[in-house]
Amino acid sequence: MNGLAALCAPHGLMPMGALHEGGRTIALIGCDNTFWDVFRDSPEAQDGKPDPVDRWSGRVIAGLATAAEADDHVFPFGGPPFAPFIAWALASGEAWQSPVGMLVHARAGLMISYRGALVWDRHLPLPDQTPANPCTSCADRPCTTACPVDALSADHGYDVPACKAYLDTTAGDACMSHGCQVRRACPVSHAFDRPSAQSAHHMRYFKGTGE
Repeated sequence: MNGLAALCAPHGLMPMGALHEGGRTIALIGCDNTFWDVFRDSPEAQDGKPDPVDRWSGRVIAGLATAAEADDHVFPFGGPPFAPFIAWALASGEAWQSPVGMLVHARAGLMISYRGALVWDRHLPLPDQTPANPCTSCADRPCTTACPVDALSADHGYDVPACKAYLDTTAGDACMSHGCQVRRACPVSHAFDRPSAQSAHHMRYFKGTGE
């Protein structure tokens, strides 16, 4: 997997952890904080057809698989069945369950977004050291108090109906325009912030009004 980061970077992507599973090596690929600048100039972003980010991911990840001489590539969308990206992320040593339940990544914080994975049918060397869970040294844990309707909890899961109901209110306009307040509250996310246009795009799709 040497050189994978360099292959990903021109596409606004980065390796976000890797693992061995059986006889395979799986490398998770996700957005870095230049992704939106790359994506918005793509044919998929401009053709007016549905699911532009997923279609872009399909094209770009397939190209990365060829360039990296991977044996296969898979996506977190397009199912069922769905590939076990959450289990893979936790096994990679670069992502953990946060105090609010959603995954937190060592570099991206709660702005975590996997777009695909490359698969090799053999064991490739993995990094000797993995980063520390950023939540263990986060004393204030602002993510736990950021949600205006307390819709996220590691104990009780994600209250999706409550979240979507709030997004239908005037007060929810800030979340729709700038993204989830919980994700934005994470100190690691501050150094990995997304453009508002990117957050608004994902919020529209989450709410079911994407176009």
